[in-house]
Order: sequence, then structure tokens, then C-alpha cells
Amino acid sequence: MKLPTAIDVWRRLPSFLQDPLSVAVARAKGERLPPPPVPADRPIRLYIAPANYAGQGFRWARAVEKNPDIAAMNMVYDSINPFAYPVDYPVSGRIAAHSRRWQRAQFRAITERFTHMMIEAEMAPLGSLDGGSVLAQAQAVERAGVRLAMMCHGSDIRLPSRHAAADPWSPFHNDDWVPVAALEEIVLGNLRVLDELGAPVFVSTPGLLLDVPRARLVPVVIDPDTWRQETSVLERERPRVVHVPSNPLVKGTAEITPLLTALHDEGVIEYSTVSGVAHDAMPAIFGDADIVLDQFRLGDYGVAACEAMAAGRLVISHVSDEARAAVLETTGHELPIVQATIADLEAVLRDVVARRDVYRDRAAAGPGFVRAAHDGELSRRVLEDRFLLAP
Repeated sequence: MKLPTAIDVWRRLPSFLQDPLSVAVARAKGERLPPPPVPADRPIRLYIAPANYAGQGFRWARAVEKNPDIAAMNMVYDSINPFAYPVDYPVSGRIAAHSRRWQRAQFRAITERFTHMMIEAEMAPLGSLDGGSVLAQAQAVERAGVRLAMMCHGSDIRLPSRHAAADPWSPFHNDDWVPVAALEEIVLGNLRVLDELGAPVFVSTPGLLLDVPRARLVPVVIDPDTWRQETSVLERERPRVVHVPSNPLVKGTAEITPLLTALHDEGVIEYSTVSGVAHDAMPAIFGDADIVLDQFRLGDYGVAACEAMAAGRLVISHVSDEARAAVLETTGHELPIVQATIADLEAVLRDVVARRDVYRDRAAAGPGFVRAAHDGELSRRVLEDRFLLAP
């Protein structure tokens, strides 16, 4: 007979035992209950919580605050912020999950001090209150008079079965990345939450509109000046190609590495992969590259591709026709990312080397595109028109 592990025993404890024990552990580790959030005194006060993926909650808050009538704050559980992205209101994941005092104070602060709330990734913003149900928490906030919107980020709403049926390169054809059947149920549940709430829905990347057709695209936000480079591209005999495998299974790293190594050995390109590098070192790394390879399995693009485009590098990635059409419709600009799949990446790279002038023009379009679509102004306008200033 197998004896239960300490984790098994912990999970079986009732909440009236788990909660005080967890709070005591948090205090022993120096984790304190933060005071409730206090927004600036403006007519519209927005609270964004609790994911802050890639620092986007913080950046959207700063974008909408450029309107003098809007104040904004974002919150994140520190347990899901391992890269320490900036945040207005961090809270210990242990405190959020087990401190009823924090949960009650947080609910009062949201409903008494804010006029609007945007919930990210269908995650419960009030920890384990109401059993950790995001639907119950969102409905309680709405009943208190706060206007609500939902922001979808990616895996929370990208339906594996739809994606796999539409894209032969999808990571959902097997369980190598995630248990597909389990994720399917989670996403279906999240879609039901969106339907039941009926609140405005936004997505952070264009490919997600295939999963939530009624949503509006709120582009991710970066600071273009941080990434601006003066160095030209495709001037070297062997273009320098950089790939950052932050998530190799999604980026298709294993599939493209043999090809890139072979082209490097042949003398066509100079290939390097980047890992374990601090984010603030990336502008210099991009500045020393000609070509940045993003991802080849999701059919979408996000923050990393925007950063490389802002640096004026030639970005090559797999972005679906539907995502590109959504970008054009939302921004009025063609997406300057060069399309390639795992199957035709070699042909695309050889074409880049052979027709450098054509691809220099494509790379040169990147900084202007990022300023038009991803510096925060467009995101602010969408949020104002569809949520914050909507009647």
C-alpha cells in the first residue's frame, strides 16, 4: 500500500486549516498583506488583473492613463510573474489564495474605488474567494456597479481542437507541449465564462480572434525607443540569424535547428541561438542580428516579434492569413513579418540572401509598423471606444 505524500495530505486538509497555516507560512517568509490599491482621482478608474503576462497589464494601464480622465492600475500574483515585469500592485500568490482578509479588502477596494475592471486570461482576480470561480467573482464585481471586460491572452482561449484542425504545424497534434485533452476542457470552460458574462471581450494577439470572433484586438504594447537600432541589416556576406527559443516546443526550435545548422555550415548564414539572457540585454542582441526567427507553430505573433521589428530586424515567422488580415483591419497596416513555415524556411532564407534589397525594405517597415500598432496609442483607443468611454 502506497503511503500518502505530504502534498496529498496537504490537499486533503479543509480550507479552515489550510488558510491559517498558509498565511502563517507567508508571514514567516516575509510576505505581507499589501494595503488595498488606491487609484488616482480621475473620473474613470480601471483595474487590470491578475495575469500581467509579458508585462502587458502594466503597459495597457500606462497607455490608457494618457487620457487625463482615466486612471489605471494593474495587479498580478507574484507566483505567475517570474520575470519580474513591472506591476502596480503585486500580491503574494499564497496570500491571495488563503487570506480571507486580503480577499475581502480587495473586493471592497475594487468595488468602491474603481469604475471599470478588466480580468485577464479568465483568471480569478480575488484568489480563492467564491471557490476561486472567476465567473462568480466577476458577477459579484458587476453587481456592485463596476463595468467589466475580459482580456484573453493565448493558451487560456486558444482551442486546441480548432487550432490543430486549421494548422498542420499546430503544437496541439500531440501532448509534447501540454496535455491536449485537459487543455481543451479548460479552454471550453473559459469560453463558457465569456458567454455567460456577456461582457466586452478583447484579445492581445490577432490569431485569437479565430477562437473569439466577437472579441476586439487590443495590440500588445512595447516601448519602441528601447529597441531602436541604427545598424543596417543584410550587409554582411553571411547574414546573422538569431533565434530565441523561450518556448522551444511552441517556437518549433527542434524542427528548424537542423536546417539552420546546415545553412550555417554551408556558409549561407551565421546562425546563433540565444537562451538564458536577461531581457534588458536583448536590444543589443537584436541590434547585432540581421534576421530574427520568431515562432513556427502557433500562426500568431506577440511581444518578441514586435521588439525585433522595432529594432529594424527582418523578422521571419509563421503568421496565418487570418491573423494578418485582422492586423490590417485593426491597424490599417500590413504586417511586415516575412511568412515562413517549417517546411519552406530554407527556401525563404535562401531567397533573403539572394534578394537582399527586397528584404531590407521589409525590415525597414518594422519600426514604423510598431509605432503605428504597438506603442500603446492604438490599444488605448480600442479600450476607450469599446469599453472605457462606451455608452
